[in-house]
Parts: sequence; C-alpha cells; structure tokens
Amino acid sequence: MTRPRSYIVISSDRRQLERGPAALRAAGLPDRLRRAGWEVSDAGDLAPRVFTADAAHPRARNRDAVLAACRDVAAATGQAIAAGRIPVLVGGDCSITAGAVAGCLSQRPDAGLLYLDGDADLRTPQTTIAGNFDGMVIAALLGHGDPGYIGLAGPVPMLTPRRLAILGYDDGDIDPRERHLLSPPLSHADGPQVAADPAGAATAALAHVEASAGAIVVHFDVDAVDSADLPLANYPHHGKGLTFDAAITVLRELCASPAFAGLVLTEVNPTHDPGGDLLGRYVDGVTAALAGAARDR
Repeated sequence: MTRPRSYIVISSDRRQLERGPAALRAAGLPDRLRRAGWEVSDAGDLAPRVFTADAAHPRARNRDAVLAACRDVAAATGQAIAAGRIPVLVGGDCSITAGAVAGCLSQRPDAGLLYLDGDADLRTPQTTIAGNFDGMVIAALLGHGDPGYIGLAGPVPMLTPRRLAILGYDDGDIDPRERHLLSPPLSHADGPQVAADPAGAATAALAHVEASAGAIVVHFDVDAVDSADLPLANYPHHGKGLTFDAAITVLRELCASPAFAGLVLTEVNPTHDPGGDLLGRYVDGVTAALAGAARDR
C-alpha cells in the first residue's frame, strides 16, 4: 500500500534557480515518483520571489522577499502535513528550508531536520560576506540572525541542537565566530567524514535526530556533491564534497526514517546543463532514494 505524497514546487528567490522547478518537472520528477510507487499530486508553483542585488542591505539582501517566500513555504508545508501527505519542496535556494521547518513545526512541534549540504550555513548578518539568507539557514534555526527569519515559527529557536544534524559541509569555510554553533549536542559530519562512510554517517545522524524528533524534514542541496561529478550546483564546489552516488546513499538512508515528514531539494541550476543529461541523472538519483524509502515502509 503506497503512502500519499504531496509534490509542491517552490519557485526561487535567486536568479537562474527559479528555472529549477520547471526543469525538474520537464525531466520527469513527478512521473518518476509515481512509477516508484508514490501517490503524487503536483500543487504547482508558489509565488516567485526573484533575487535582486539589493545593495541597500548588504548584510541581509532581499529580506522582505525571503521572508515572504518562507511564509508561503511554511503555509504550503503545514497544509500538506495536516492533510496526511509528505511534501517534496523544489527550490530555489536553501533559505526556503527554514520555511519548510516552520511549516512542519506548525503541525508537529517535535519536528527535526537532517541537513545534507556542501556548506554548514552558519552565517548571520554579523558574519556574512555575501549577505544572502541561503547561507544563514542553520544559524537561524538555532536562534541566531535576523529577527524575522529566526522567528518564522514563532518561538525561538525553531530547533534545539538535539533535533538537528548537518552532513557533508566544507569545514574550511566556517568562520571562527560561528564554530561554537557546532558544539555538542548538535550532530555534524563534514564532507570527508561522510565520504568515508556514507551509510554510517547517515545512520548516526538519523539516530541523533530520531532520539528527540518525531517528524523529520530532510534537506538536500546539490552542492553537497563534487561539481566534478555532477556540476548542477548554483555555486560549484569543484574538488570538494561527495560523489553523487554517495550523496544518494545518504539521502536514501535519511528518507527511509519512519519519522520522514518532508524533503527540500535546493540549488539546482539548470543553465549548467543545456543538454538535460545531468538533470536526468539527478532525477534518477532522487527517485531511487525515495523509491527505497517507499520499499522500506
């Protein structure tokens, strides 16, 4: 018996990424999920929020647009979960994951997050270089950053460290002012640690979050993958990160959790793949991960 899944496409607030949802549809993601055994409904696009340079706010670019997009994502996520479905949110950049967590929390106050990403995303308006909210996600969930962003779910912080695990990040990119956020009891494994044992790293992260969370959102940023293997990330990570196969091994383990409550897919830039072959490989991998989760239930 299949478990119903709601497929919700989220448009991006960053240039080129707003093309990602349509490109993944065209590559067959909804149909592939149906063939994998899931009941799928496509809820369409939320209102697009297109990135602008916003030079007037260099440490919190496009704040109002980001918050509006995250509120839309939170509402859509909460509605899907309330209906007994599992949302698959397609971005777009990583900033939407805070909205997805807020939406899950609206229905499941015991929500947690498993974050597979090439960056730890620990920036705040005080430590940021680029000023983009997609680099502030984890700090915000832990209660550090812009008041509107950290308060998307109401109570601050949205998550305690016991309900959060980060996988696949580049440890060398962490600002010393942010490193305290990785202190125990938060669970984290950087890219080389995950690459050494993808399934083991995923299992350890799951055990950590499942001990405190009854509903788990999974985040997968394609920049966790070495761009030498799959160059789809909006910001390429050449010579860093996981092989695509290793990333899918991790994703499959995370989505197989009985507490799996939603998936966020981010940072796919289809302009890096004019022929469509890379998108096809990406869809194959994500579908395989979710099909494995379906078989495990």
